[in-house]
Amino acid sequence: MVTTIHGTPVVPGLAHGPAQITVSDVSPDALARYGDGSHLDEEAALAAYDAAAEAVAEGFRRKAAAADGATSGVLTASAGLATDRGLRSAVRKNLRAGEPLLSAVDRAVEQFVTVFTGMGGLMAERVTDLRDIRTRVVARLVGEPEPGVTLPEEPVVLVATDLAPADTAGLDPALVLALVTERGGPTSHTAIIARQLGIPCVVGAAGVVAAAAGHALLVDGATGSVELDPDPALAAERVSADAREREALAHWEGPGRTADGHAVKLLANVADAASAETAAQGPVSGVGLFRTELSFLDRETEPTVEEQTAVYAGVLEPFAGGDRHVVVRTLDAGSDKPIAFATHPDEENPALGVRGLRLSFTDHGLLDRQLDAIAAAAHASGTPTWVMAPMVATVEEARDFAGAVRDRGLVPGVMVEVPSAALLADRILAEVDFLSIGTNDLTQYTMAADRLCSDLAHLTDPWQPAVLQLIAMTAAAGERAGKPVGVCGEAAADPLLACVLVGLGITSLSMASAAVRPVGARLATATSEQCREMARAALEAASPAAAREAARSV
Repeated sequence: MVTTIHGTPVVPGLAHGPAQITVSDVSPDALARYGDGSHLDEEAALAAYDAAAEAVAEGFRRKAAAADGATSGVLTASAGLATDRGLRSAVRKNLRAGEPLLSAVDRAVEQFVTVFTGMGGLMAERVTDLRDIRTRVVARLVGEPEPGVTLPEEPVVLVATDLAPADTAGLDPALVLALVTERGGPTSHTAIIARQLGIPCVVGAAGVVAAAAGHALLVDGATGSVELDPDPALAAERVSADAREREALAHWEGPGRTADGHAVKLLANVADAASAETAAQGPVSGVGLFRTELSFLDRETEPTVEEQTAVYAGVLEPFAGGDRHVVVRTLDAGSDKPIAFATHPDEENPALGVRGLRLSFTDHGLLDRQLDAIAAAAHASGTPTWVMAPMVATVEEARDFAGAVRDRGLVPGVMVEVPSAALLADRILAEVDFLSIGTNDLTQYTMAADRLCSDLAHLTDPWQPAVLQLIAMTAAAGERAGKPVGVCGEAAADPLLACVLVGLGITSLSMASAAVRPVGARLATATSEQCREMARAALEAASPAAAREAARSV
């Protein structure tokens, strides 16, 4: 019998090939040669650390400059983490206590790992990034190349305990047939970048590293199954059929609609002008999520209104001159996206702290200046511009935000990420013109589950019936109010789940540009009634796996 390991499906697609196990670490011999570093004093050791950390950060920045969209933002955030002042202070403290440099770095990182893990949520997701940074800094200190994924010469299935953003971002889809990791969830950095690259991906596959060595794997990114040494002929036949299906999807040109003609707006998630230009060339109805904070992760001081206007105009202009609109999200700073000029340092639990719209509670000028810049860019480009706030929890917050947006001649909306917003959707829609559901955070907060913990990956799955129930409640409120309700979280990129979301009453889906054609083509095969049947089946299921199977069998 074929051995099968099950994980959490992330990016659909079938792939068959030899496993390449990735173990990222520094050579023990190099560590032994380095010893205590023979630094003259604490300052000399700290200077060596600073040089190594800056070299690592610069490597992230170079990769970020060559990437776009979510990948660029993730790498930029890692660059900031590599030179984080708090981390540096912890290293200095350990050096003053008499520890050698390598030990000082190791203890400092583990101190932050403990803190981030205790915070849970988005901050815990950064543990992988922290440990990757430590390994890279140590490699620089001992004079070794930075470790990471060894790029294959022949097509392989890449298997790892976990993958850091810098590793995932540099992958060539022509050589990396699929990704399989033991850790991580459907909203981890690996998952987000894999979606952008269009590589079949399964995460949370416990035991796969030890089991896969020396074997060929058949990875099914739609079901989460990883088969060891399947029959080569049958595997090749299945992969070939999947490739033909994906090739057909690649030619889909829209517009978004079901088989019986029910319109569904398909939108793109973008982070900057480059990703907006790419998205505008595809079959999208506009942008459903412009993540403004990703443009400013490396800024120490707040950009001026003029600087912000230029950034926003670069995203709006590719969609000018037609009926396509752009949804701009105000700064979603905080938690896993700290911004020096905005976020509060030393929060005990940033994922549940002052993030997103909550930053304006004590600094309303930050929001006012951003809205002024968005309005100026919208006026200059002529692009229809909608603006939404993240982390809205109350009707009063929605009312105040909507007033500020309307004062500038823009269309106001809010994100539904906090369960209270879903429960109050009817009352919130009385204040705003649209809602957009961020399934990543809504899932995390609904299920009270750390997005990093692979043991809880089944809870951080957007197919959880409880999450689908909140989405259904929100969509129903939109239908009653006659106002649009979209999904802009990672769930929108799942072609099967997209049908379920439409069946629940969602009017638009926003996703990475690479996912638009597969989602659009899948929607075109299902009628509105079939989508509703899939939604009912998924809501009645007892687990994410059962929900997928129920929807697939309709």
